[in-house]
Amino acid sequence: QVQLVESGGGLVQAGGSLRLSCAASGSIAGINAMGWYRQTPGKQRELVANIASGGTTKYADSVKGRFTISRDNGKNTVYLQMNSLKPEDTAVYYCKVVRTVLNYWGQGTQVTVSS
Repeated sequence: QVQLVESGGGLVQAGGSLRLSCAASGSIAGINAMGWYRQTPGKQRELVANIASGGTTKYADSVKGRFTISRDNGKNTVYLQMNSLKPEDTAVYYCKVVRTVLNYWGQGTQVTVSS
């Protein structure tokens, strides 16, 4: 099992920045992709950004140029630096880790961007 602990969410004004962190523990050997998803009420969870074990990244079009995903393999942690935040970025953000063929999800952290 992999346990994920997220932190860094909160309330910020439009144009501001937040940094999310997600630390993995437990059976961490074999972790490959790490990523961030977000969900708003009534909508499906959507990919925000993903980073492979080799460092290749993928971003949703809506966050390109504003968000940056990174990982520290020594700390088993993935980060999401969010700049130029917009009210439409308001959501619960979830960390996801892929280990072998299994997906593990964090508990979610609320990000609220006020206009």
